[in-house]
Amino acid sequence: MRVIGLIALNVFRESVRDKVLYNLVLFAVLLIGTSYLLGQLTAGQDIKIIKDLGLAATSIFGLFIAVFIGIGLVWKEVERRSIYSLLAKPITRVDFILGKYAGLVLTLLVNVAVMAAALYAVLGAMAWLSPPAVVAALDAPPLDPRMLVAIGLIFVQLALVTALALFFSTFSSPILSAVFTLGLYIVGQFNADLKHFEQVVDSPVAAWVTRALYYVLPNLAPFDIKALVVHGQPVSAGYVAITLAYGAIYIAFVLSAAMLVFARRDFK
Repeated sequence: MRVIGLIALNVFRESVRDKVLYNLVLFAVLLIGTSYLLGQLTAGQDIKIIKDLGLAATSIFGLFIAVFIGIGLVWKEVERRSIYSLLAKPITRVDFILGKYAGLVLTLLVNVAVMAAALYAVLGAMAWLSPPAVVAALDAPPLDPRMLVAIGLIFVQLALVTALALFFSTFSSPILSAVFTLGLYIVGQFNADLKHFEQVVDSPVAAWVTRALYYVLPNLAPFDIKALVVHGQPVSAGYVAITLAYGAIYIAFVLSAAMLVFARRDFK
């Protein structure tokens, strides 16, 4: 565990020094602030727009961080040939993969927290400037704590995407890893449609294949509860628990595959 922690801390330090990372976080924070200005254009709906755009910005820019840093975690070590000196030390390949993953997840956690704080700050200012009657008429309070649930599910979704990016980086180039990861992310948003694909095709083989893909490919749609939170609709604790459990199991599966591939890779 100590070795994994040291690798994770090193990844976190490298990510913090990355100018791309700073630009993404700054752009996300600015977008959340800009949503306040856009909200002024629609009377009575401004706080809803701020919430919606803020959560969307957190998801999108968190995705960019997960993909464009995650795809280079292993590749950079191989390209710089520093992997030889690392593996010559008392570091197993399992420790290497887990440490890299933990470091990027820590980076994601810090940046998602920054974006969440910026969103709450904008909403707090908006609530303070709005008339009490307008605030009382909202479907949900401006500083609704349920937004933390939505942000938490976004973070778990990003952690899953990070695991996918790390998996592809163990055997592929950064460009292909980015294509594969973003492709699975897009597919994952519509994965539920594969379950009922048999209703629109007559081929039993096609129906069987799509059903199999439904269970194998990641299902990312359940992690998106922005619409429910923005409109003040309830989200049950059971739903959140099942979604978190699914995310944890799928992450463990992908990381196990990444460790298996990396363990069999020959660097000679």
